[in-house]
Amino acid sequence: MEKKIRIYNKRISYFLKNSTRAKRMRIAVYHDGKVTVTIPKNLHKNIEVEKYILNKSKWIDSKLAFYSNLRKKEKIKPIKFNVNNKKKALGLIKERIKNFQTKCKFDFDQIRIKNQKTIWGSCSRRNNLSFNFKILLLKPKIRDYVIVHELSHCKIKNHSRKFWLQVEKVLPGYKDIKEGLNKYSLSLF
Repeated sequence: MEKKIRIYNKRISYFLKNSTRAKRMRIAVYHDGKVTVTIPKNLHKNIEVEKYILNKSKWIDSKLAFYSNLRKKEKIKPIKFNVNNKKKALGLIKERIKNFQTKCKFDFDQIRIKNQKTIWGSCSRRNNLSFNFKILLLKPKIRDYVIVHELSHCKIKNHSRKFWLQVEKVLPGYKDIKEGLNKYSLSLF
């Protein structure tokens, strides 16, 4: 059910969602500006919900501003997920991996190209690498960061200090490059 509330002199809409699995209230702000408040099934007091939203108003406002700015930032032209783009992405990734193998030997099994909605890449427990075909649209340094990040997961399966040292070993200055990736949102394609 959609409701409205005023925070920081702005009227925002939010969707109230009852959940049998929820143990407490929670708020989610999405890239399209949608705000959802999930409440436990047994809680129906609008006053408590509004009070909760007002307590979180600073956070909500910052997330809405973040997504609004993200939509204004550099937009990437959409491309289709087809055989040709899949082959291009696979070829590019294999070429870059060869380059990184000279700096550090990575053991991985398969490379898959997918059309993922929320991630640029992943590494499975069995060291299968998956990359989003939209990696083709990234600037070369940012593309390299995504590839090195997933290759490093072949050695270290978490984001510990040891993991980041591994990334830095292969890609010095990765921190600045990582910041550049933040302006690309897959949801904006």
